[in-house]
Amino acid sequence: MIRARLIYNPSSGREVVRRRLPDILDFLEEAGFETSCYATKGKNDATKEAERAVARGFDVVIAAGGDGTIYEVVNGIAEKKHRPSLGIIPCGTSNDLARALNIPRSIGQACEIITNGRTKRIDLGRVNDRYFINIAGGGSFTELTYEVPSKLKTMLGQLAYYVKGIEKLPSIRPTRMRLQTRDKVVIDDEIMLFLVANSHSVGGFHRLAPSADLSDGLLDCLVLKKTSLPDFVRLATMAIKGDHIKDPNILYFQTDYLKAVAPESENVQLNLDGELGGRLPCECRALRGHLEVFVP
Repeated sequence: MIRARLIYNPSSGREVVRRRLPDILDFLEEAGFETSCYATKGKNDATKEAERAVARGFDVVIAAGGDGTIYEVVNGIAEKKHRPSLGIIPCGTSNDLARALNIPRSIGQACEIITNGRTKRIDLGRVNDRYFINIAGGGSFTELTYEVPSKLKTMLGQLAYYVKGIEKLPSIRPTRMRLQTRDKVVIDDEIMLFLVANSHSVGGFHRLAPSADLSDGLLDCLVLKKTSLPDFVRLATMAIKGDHIKDPNILYFQTDYLKAVAPESENVQLNLDGELGGRLPCECRALRGHLEVFVP
């Protein structure tokens, strides 16, 4: 008997998980999973529960919610010697990781992927003492993802990010940063933002890091140089098709290690999978094949 712990965010996806919980549990039980569940109540709740699930010897941990819920669950199991397999039921706003893994939004189909038992080892990123599964970044524009109120995300979905983005555009300013890999300084100048991607799907853009692969042991790094507001808007439009990486205002490269520093006065916040992840300086590392995930 496979022992599974379902950790779900009751407010994700217009509260769809909370409404469908009996169906999810029935589906898993019928497939031979001995399943118990836990509803998160606040920040870092999913991390603490994932840690308890590891301590109690669960074979599988299932994260039901958005990328933020998955981020917290991953941070509860990533440090452990025994890491349960991770199941994903995507019910959030962007669902970037689920898109990258081709996991559908249908709760029934997502459950079926878990019960079919096919898994894949994927990379994790580590930034200082935190882990990310999809994206890390710093700079003014990255802050909007965790500034969007959860109630607004529930009501408007992906549109909530665009609403907040339009509101924030006039205040975006460049920040001086130095970014370096193991063997060279990539840039030491004013930039708008830097992103470190583990997958190609980021913030609802399916080709923001077009060469990214969840299992290659590398992080795809994207740097937006100091630009004007019209150029910024133009590049955001190009990013829909993945054409932005050809623009001279963009640096795009792959590495397994990146160090980012900025003057203390800049107070640059880090964004990890859409959540506040501390401040610069930071060291980003790729951890190859660190996590086993259920996939189609």
